[in-house]
Amino acid sequence: MRALSIAASGMQAQQLNVDVISHNIANMNTTAYKRQRAEFQDMLYQNLERPGATSSASGAVLPLGIQIGVGVRADAVGRVTEQGGMSSTNNAYDLAINGRGYFQITLPSGQTGYTRAGNLAVNADGEIVTADGFPIEPSITVPPDATAIQITRDGIVEVTLANQTAPQQLGQIELATFINPAGLEAIGDNLYLETPASGAANVATPGSPGFGTVMQGFLELSNVNAVEEISALIVAQRAYEMNARVITAADEMLQSTTQMR
Repeated sequence: MRALSIAASGMQAQQLNVDVISHNIANMNTTAYKRQRAEFQDMLYQNLERPGATSSASGAVLPLGIQIGVGVRADAVGRVTEQGGMSSTNNAYDLAINGRGYFQITLPSGQTGYTRAGNLAVNADGEIVTADGFPIEPSITVPPDATAIQITRDGIVEVTLANQTAPQQLGQIELATFINPAGLEAIGDNLYLETPASGAANVATPGSPGFGTVMQGFLELSNVNAVEEISALIVAQRAYEMNARVITAADEMLQSTTQMR
């Protein structure tokens, strides 16, 4: 009875689908979160009669054949990297990327992490860091006597010092882009790592061809659409129930067979 294993694979697939959807819904308010999508493939087929096989001595060919699938399996969990909305915060250290690109972050391990979450701050040494205290690359240090900070759309960081009217330039924020950003490895805390699937990072200043610009005083919102996720959750739940119903039907058929005399 193939139906038992086929329906079981369908239930496992929809369970994974619900896991992905629930993760999206849980991160609806996570800064710059990119929603994920489960993708599936049909599994191997059993050829009881192969299409195109010769069916008689006269050379007649089977036009269809008999192929029976054995179920479904998860192929990948992809990440949808489309732009999220913008939320004004009026915080000088909140930055949003309008367009392509990632901020570069120096991790404690020495690796370079990448993020679109621009909720930055200044640590005790004046370095501009993430909410977890990891410095951005290239490192930028704000003087203790700075009274205001301005960050232009092309990433130039300037401060106004006490008793001075002309702004002083501190450094330049750089962005990184990837050929396949969906191939980045998510490690939590809104951070990603480069992988062979993503390709090597291409680094340039904001506003360069193919790179987004920096918006000071804004944060990028999650690109999760609540209505779409709830609709997908309902579809996944119904698909799970239908696969469970198939198992029940197959069990009833087997039960009828065992009761034959």
